[in-house]
Amino acid sequence: MEYVDNLIKGFILVGAPEKLIFCFVGVFVGTIVGVLPGLGPVGAMALLFPLSLEVDPLSGIILLAGIYYGSMYGGSTTSILINVPGEATSMMTCIDGYQMSRKGRAGAALAVSAIGSLVAGTVGVAVVMFFAPWLGRAALALGPPEFFAITFCGLVVLSNVTGGSTLKAFLGVILGMMLSTVGLDVLTGSSRFTFGTLELSKGIDIVPIMMGLFGMSEIFSTVLKPYSVKDVVKVKFRDLFPRLDELKASVKPIMRGTFLGLPIGMLPCPGAFLSTIVSYKMERSLSKNPENFGKGAIEGVAGPESANNAASTTGMIPLLSLGLPFTASMTVLLGAFMVHGVNPGPLFMKQHADLYWGVIAALYIGNVMLLLLNYPLVGVFASLATVSPKIIMPIVTGMVFIGAYTVNNSVFDLWLTLVFGLVGYVMKEHLDFKMPPLIIGFILGGVLEKSLRQGLGMVDGNFLVMLQRPVTAVCMAIAAIILIFQILRFFYNKSKVSGSEGAAL
Repeated sequence: MEYVDNLIKGFILVGAPEKLIFCFVGVFVGTIVGVLPGLGPVGAMALLFPLSLEVDPLSGIILLAGIYYGSMYGGSTTSILINVPGEATSMMTCIDGYQMSRKGRAGAALAVSAIGSLVAGTVGVAVVMFFAPWLGRAALALGPPEFFAITFCGLVVLSNVTGGSTLKAFLGVILGMMLSTVGLDVLTGSSRFTFGTLELSKGIDIVPIMMGLFGMSEIFSTVLKPYSVKDVVKVKFRDLFPRLDELKASVKPIMRGTFLGLPIGMLPCPGAFLSTIVSYKMERSLSKNPENFGKGAIEGVAGPESANNAASTTGMIPLLSLGLPFTASMTVLLGAFMVHGVNPGPLFMKQHADLYWGVIAALYIGNVMLLLLNYPLVGVFASLATVSPKIIMPIVTGMVFIGAYTVNNSVFDLWLTLVFGLVGYVMKEHLDFKMPPLIIGFILGGVLEKSLRQGLGMVDGNFLVMLQRPVTAVCMAIAAIILIFQILRFFYNKSKVSGSEGAAL
């Protein structure tokens, strides 16, 4: 009954008109972002990050969370209608969804996608509601040494969560940690890396970093690439109802995709994307007619879309209960929590119960809003994918600079945003660096330093004594094993490349 009472309180909080408006704006913007190829939920969350800081914490988190899971809905629309995944998580939906649209069954594909997303999202929120508090209570027995070890292990694990070069990922984390040290030392009050600049004495704000690395860099990337407009399959409202046989064929894939995505979303990997691939392969292997896959099998739409939304929802569990973001979107949410003075982790559900249950209730309401919003307006949203970047990007650029300025009313933040935008563009497009490791290093770097210094204070500066604590020892051992494995793999791949080049000569 405790969970039910708390959830009812959460619905009462979110039922306020202003909260519902923020929830609607979030899912609406998220849907548009999912439809538009290129910008992505992280970039959109970074753009509206300053707005989330001007309101109370619950409204701000509701807004950003709505963008996050709204984009998961919108990405399937263009995948089915024009064979362009608005999000990477909708890539597998293109395979059979677009083939269904070519056969005149686009409405059925869109309907099954929406139903699967609603079911998976609802079940995922229930799992978050029950599992996150339990995990948080289990972590209450931990002290600063354990939090240092968990954070360090998290940095090692999350450093390469987006794939790519391990070395570059670690360099990104280190760069982020270095940026987190700029400003005044909270314990001694001494200046660190300010170079005599008054603006840097207060530290670098997360807003210009995120809006530059994700927002401005994405603008540079989009406007410097060729863009082609595709024709959109027209879908009438009466066509948005699947046949009975299509519904029956979708039930089991929806359930399998849901329960497959739930645990994957809690892993330190791009769970929403990975779950769609695993779900598609599973549905094809279990199908009595695997030859239909790739030709318009509705199971190929129902399974991956359900897995995608289930994994994206349960991805909030490690963030809320441990304070560890396993995806780039969760990193932005963590930044929003921390700027509002709220630290997600073991004490979050106890110290900020209203905020926690309000977020849970908003996830339920947002899922229903998405269904009511996306289903009848699918044609309108799909047509947005044909809008030229020449129209969209100037608007986005204005939003970036307005948002960066209004947080602190500082021109210096505008220059930081532009600098980080240029740095992000060069790192991403020319050096093949991923942005999430840098943000993870920046956010968790401060937590790592604080917990280390507190832990050392508990044991009179003897680091070896810290390692004798069971949880600390286990986490540090895991981190060491991962580091050794990554180093060995790096040298193995390097020697393999050298051997192949020698053989070619």
